[in-house]
Amino acid sequence: MARPDFPRRMVWHGTALFLAGLFLGIAPGAMANPRMALSAHVGTLLNGTFLIALGAVWRQLRLPPLQAVAAFWLLVVGSWGSALGLLLAATLGTRSATPIHGAAELAAPWREALVTATLGLPALAVLAGTVLVLRGFGRTDRAGSA
Repeated sequence: MARPDFPRRMVWHGTALFLAGLFLGIAPGAMANPRMALSAHVGTLLNGTFLIALGAVWRQLRLPPLQAVAAFWLLVVGSWGSALGLLLAATLGTRSATPIHGAAELAAPWREALVTATLGLPALAVLAGTVLVLRGFGRTDRAGSA
């Protein structure tokens, strides 16, 4: 069930995220919250680099096919989602979900809720995908390998 092109696709998504992060690096001055824009830049670069590194070693994972598929999509969708959440936080000038990097004042409640959701759900997805990957690297048996 796991696709043989997952490593290449993981590297593609990682490189695309890295490129998006580079573009975010030129935009902090145009955002409602420049400090959060810098966090979006760094966070997106980091997620892209993580996906590239995972793509490079993906074939060494020892996961059943369904878990490999789940790990792939949790990591890819979660990484893109977190990049979107960070960008929204910078654009909308929110602070409740990111108090250290947040603006001086709270934004409208709908903005705060939107950013909290777009940061929280992808974070859970990346966390779950990372746990699956760690499990796959910890297995020594070849049964059910992806």
